[in-house]
Order: sequence, then structure tokens, then C-alpha cells
Amino acid sequence: MDDLAERRLKTVRDHMALECVNDWDGVIATFQHPRYEMYGPGTVFDGEAEVRGYFTASRTPFPDQANEIVAIAHAGNTVLVEFFLTGTHLGPLRTPKGVVEPTGKSFRVRMAATFEFPPGGDKIICERPYFDQSMVLRALDLV
Repeated sequence: MDDLAERRLKTVRDHMALECVNDWDGVIATFQHPRYEMYGPGTVFDGEAEVRGYFTASRTPFPDQANEIVAIAHAGNTVLVEFFLTGTHLGPLRTPKGVVEPTGKSFRVRMAATFEFPPGGDKIICERPYFDQSMVLRALDLV
């Protein structure tokens, strides 16, 4: 594996580890330009302010949200990661049917994400998680 691929894999591993400890400055530093495209709901968070807003919104119901990498691979300008997303419902959760107060229940769901890089670069230009919005709700017995 070449040096660029190794640097990109390290960037993604660092990025995901920093998300687990809520080091948002560190996560932002892994980006060339912060951007999340949520495949499923179609929501896009573009730029530092929107991405930080996403971090706040996603950690309000699940302050201990974390990930466990299952597999990671590099191809072209993309790193693909399969992982388990975990967390405990400890804060209000906004759903299409209204706000669900904390249940104290934990979840563990399998997901995948792509991390896009610019040609020749080792800073992320877009993270694209792939998931079904209702996975977490089903795992918490809320649907």
C-alpha cells in the first residue's frame, strides 16, 4: 500500500476515534472542508458551522455515541468503513412523530460510510454515512 493510502486510512481512523471522545476540534481538523452527506435521509451538513451543529444535535440524545470499526479499505480517492454505531438514549430524541424522552436503552447497529478525499490529498472532503433512519429507533424498541 502506498504512503497516500496509509495517510488516508490513518486520517479516517483518527477521525472516527475523535468522534467517540467528542473532540470536535480534532474531528474538524481531519477535514479539508467539513461536509457530511447523510445517505438515507438526504441531509447535508456543509461547512464547519453546520457540521458542528450536526455534532450537537446527534449527541444530545446519545452523548456516549461511539463507533467500532469492523472493516476499512482504500480505493481511488475513497476510504470505505464498515462499523457498529453504539450509544445510549440519555437525552431527548427528535423523531418524525415528536420528541421521545430518554429511555436509558442502548443500541448497536451496523453501518457503513465512505470518506472522500481530493486527488493527492489526505484530508477528508466529505463523509457519507449509509444507514436506514429507523435502525436506531428499532434497536431502541421505539417503532
